[in-house]
Amino acid sequence: MKQEIVWTIAGSDSSGGAGIQADLKTFQNLGVHGCSVITAVTAQNNQAIQKIEFISGKSIESQIQSLNHDFFPKAIKIGMLGNLSILEKVLDYLRTYSGYVVLDPIILSSSGNHLVDTDITNYISQIKKIFSLVDVITPNISEAENILGRNIKSHQDVENAASEILSLGAKSVLIKGGHFQQDHFSQDYWTNGLESFWLSNKRYPDRNYRGTGCTLSSAITACLALGYTIKDAIVIAKMYVNRGIRLAEIMHDDAALLNHSAWPQEEVDLPYMTQQPIHEVPEKFIACGALGLYPVVDSIDWIKKLLPLGVKTIQLRIKNKYGIELEKEIKESINIAKKYHAKLFINDYWELAITLGAYGVHLGQEDLNTADINKIRKANLRLGISTHCYYEVARAHAFNPSYIACGPIFPTTSKIMSFAPLGISQLKRWRQTLHYPLVAIGGINIKNINDVLQTSVNGIALISAITQAQDPIDATNKLLSRMNHNVSYA
Repeated sequence: MKQEIVWTIAGSDSSGGAGIQADLKTFQNLGVHGCSVITAVTAQNNQAIQKIEFISGKSIESQIQSLNHDFFPKAIKIGMLGNLSILEKVLDYLRTYSGYVVLDPIILSSSGNHLVDTDITNYISQIKKIFSLVDVITPNISEAENILGRNIKSHQDVENAASEILSLGAKSVLIKGGHFQQDHFSQDYWTNGLESFWLSNKRYPDRNYRGTGCTLSSAITACLALGYTIKDAIVIAKMYVNRGIRLAEIMHDDAALLNHSAWPQEEVDLPYMTQQPIHEVPEKFIACGALGLYPVVDSIDWIKKLLPLGVKTIQLRIKNKYGIELEKEIKESINIAKKYHAKLFINDYWELAITLGAYGVHLGQEDLNTADINKIRKANLRLGISTHCYYEVARAHAFNPSYIACGPIFPTTSKIMSFAPLGISQLKRWRQTLHYPLVAIGGINIKNINDVLQTSVNGIALISAITQAQDPIDATNKLLSRMNHNVSYA
């Protein structure tokens, strides 16, 4: 299968822990073909950089032209430039390039030494010319301080700094918070001026984990080339770096070499995505166990039809009733569900669900913006959350819900979707990654349900396969029979 081509424009690390070497390892393990434009050759080890020799601007131009002829990139990562001639050649190319660009504005080494061969103030002034030509800029705290010429001491300072970097022409910025040692969590902040979020993970032991910034920016680049959105690419890249740190090989002098062995698939590496910095692990919602066949219906009439058949989990999603009529329908539905000992989730109307004593609430991503999650938790209701992609899963993870729904698995006509179908392979990946009960939804019917069952999800949500069937009762009975006889179902 043809691999997407990506470039790294950066310096060579003789110890293999950072720079070009870390970038190429990352590209290979995330499934893209990596090419390199080497800007400098360094002599370094775990303690320090002993010597830097910058490549001539003419050589940079030749490397770019050579690659551009046969290895045109889908995305480019830019790391250490350090020289005005190099910077100018890279800038010339970016002015004509239309693919994705990620800039890791390396200015200082981890030991605090400047990695430029000219006046630092002049260099920073010149590198700002690149900002408007890149999709994501990924400075750490020290680099952001150098770019802005002021200190960053708090989370609010981070948010302000990101806004200021955007005002310099950047399309989006991810400020890495690993240097805030007072935090129990390592927290990064991303914004494009319209949207923003914090990504948080618990810290690992304080060691010299070399190459984390290079690895993060190159992982973002690889994921953009693979077709992921910027927000998804950042989440996957954070998982990749977190995994690399967690499984790092400890060297002498307490330095650690990141693990670059595989695509990240462990929940422990999944960051919490929130609107504000966090200070503790989110409290868990009450568990709901296996969910089984999970019809999503729009009226009490469907609940009356389906629960007597043996359906034990059902969602009421009403879109066309309001006020007293809505409240009456939800109340009666809750009473019927209790009669049949079924788990009834109320979609959207969390306040009525609390007031009327529902089993649980199901929320979409938009509903998370307005719902009082703490009230739902304190009322001892279960919570399910819809997700369609990596950043939505990371957002759901921050609420520690009773279950996570993933979809659409297949093309669906039940609603207009802005997300492509996940497919069985991605569903398997989520089943391997997440400890939460997992509900598959979207385009599932009697013809493809066996493929979904083989992934060992905890529930299968269906809409049109039941509500638009010629004989809904017969369709439901067949689906229940198929699930009950599938030994792989968990």
